[in-house]
Formats: sequence, structure tokens, C-alpha cells
Amino acid sequence: MSFEVLNPGMLALLQDTGRVGYQHIGVTTGGPMDEHAFLWANRLLDNALDAPQLEITFGKLSLLAHADTCIAITGADLGARINDRQAPPWRTHRIRRGDRIDFNTPVAGLRAYLAVAGGFQPTFKLGSCATVSREGLGGFDGQGKKLAKGDKLPFNPGTDEIAAAVPPEDIPDYRQSLRLGVIPGYQYPHFTPIARARFFSSAYEVSQNIDRMGYRLTGDAVHSELDGIISEGIAYGAIQIPADGQPIVLMKDRQTIGGYPKIGSLSALGAGQLAQRGPGASVSFYAMDVGEAEALRMIFQHRLKTATLLAA
Repeated sequence: MSFEVLNPGMLALLQDTGRVGYQHIGVTTGGPMDEHAFLWANRLLDNALDAPQLEITFGKLSLLAHADTCIAITGADLGARINDRQAPPWRTHRIRRGDRIDFNTPVAGLRAYLAVAGGFQPTFKLGSCATVSREGLGGFDGQGKKLAKGDKLPFNPGTDEIAAAVPPEDIPDYRQSLRLGVIPGYQYPHFTPIARARFFSSAYEVSQNIDRMGYRLTGDAVHSELDGIISEGIAYGAIQIPADGQPIVLMKDRQTIGGYPKIGSLSALGAGQLAQRGPGASVSFYAMDVGEAEALRMIFQHRLKTATLLAA
């Protein structure tokens, strides 16, 4: 049984937690832009945490259910509706055969996640179904295609009802200005004290130039003493500083190597919060050490595992 795609929307992709272990041969990880929202969707349904889901960017996706099941919607509020009733995010929803699920446009945030009980059943390539269109990998057919009208998204039907919601304290407010921790990298000493101070004291704006590869920010320019570097591996969340001094945050579909100096890197959770902001949003940074980043991750993992879900 399956969901049928009536309207693919702006950009809807199948994602799991990513394609790990292949960056040395030029294959990037892919995976959900917002791990926080993705993992909570699977937790709501008691799925394996890496079970495949849909990542819906900007909305306008419409699906028709051909079997009974339960879904969870997390992440951005894209004005989702099931038939004629509202379907708010951060909770589960019962789906009956013949139901229609429609996403409108962003109310708060950019990317919503739709998980189905038991997970979708796609083709796996290199151990993952994560869609990276640039590399022609992932998706339901394994060829890296975004959803298209008429696609069938298979899942195992179920009649059990799951009624659960994420605790309010675990739901981010995507309308807030962001202040994100940056772990300094080994090229950090090649930025002068003045350049570092400017970077950490400035508010940057998310530009129009954002996608799953990277987020370009605009604001006070910062410059490295290095004209360039020999191309090297790039971590998720790395902040490159090109010649114009405007930061670029590398995201899930980033290239695996690059030659711009890097002032540091966001944590995965921090980059996920940035991924929910659109053009015009404000973001600023503070220096964070690895220990703080690890502590925040451990707190998140503990909440994900042990938090008591609310009745939906």
C-alpha cells in the first residue's frame, strides 16, 4: 500500500539519517536538514530513529492515502490539512484510506517532516535512501529524484492508532532570531582578533542564496590572512569564508572538499535550526567548545529517549 503524490510541491525528498562512510570517494552524506525534527517524528511513531521520511520544503505537497496508517508531522508549520481539518505539527495523525494530506505554505519554519508508522519502503543505495539529487542517489527509485506527480510511496498499512505529541519544551520556535555556537577550527588562528570580534559581534542575515548544499549569509565581512587553502574535507556545519568575507554555512548536501578558509563549525543541532530559517532571518554566533556541543547533544539524545510523550 502507498501514498500517491497528487502534487509534489516545491521540493519534497525522501530522507533517512544519511549515507555515512563514503566522503573519501566524493559521496556526501545527505540526510535531513533538521535532525531534531526528523528524529522526533520517528520517536512519535516508535519507529527506528533512522526510518525513512519525507522532508517537505516550502510546502504545497499533496498526498492521497491508499491504506490506513498513522503519520507524524514535525518541523515547520506548513499549514497542513487532512481532508478539511487542520493537522498541526509535532504530533501524530490517524490516516484512513482515501484521506488527502495537503501542505500549504510556511507559517513558521521552512521544512516539515512526515513520517509513517513503520517507515517508508524505498530502494537503498550505499546503505541509505537519502536523496542527493546532485549525485543521482537516493529517493524511492534510488536515482536521486525529488517527488513527482503520480509517484507511489510504499509503506506497510496498519490499523493501530498512535496518539502522541512532543512535549512543548522540546518544540523550537522558528520565529526567534538565532544565536548559534561555533566550534573554532584549526584555521581560526588565521583570522585576526579584529576579524574574530567582528564575526562574533555581528548579526548576519540569511540571504536568498540557500539550499541543501549551503546557506550564504550577508553582513559585516570578515577576512582570513590566508588567500586560500589546498582543498580538504568539509564537515557538516562548517563555516567557510570566501574572498568577499560573507560566511557560507555548509549543509547536508555540501561538496565533500573545498578550498576556502573556515573560521569554525556549527554543531549538527545548530545547523538544523539554521535550516529552518528563510531569507531575511537574523543569525548571530558565539564561540563554543567541543565539550559544550557534546553536552547539548547528550541532553537532546536523553530527551529523545526518555521524555514522556503527550496524548494527542
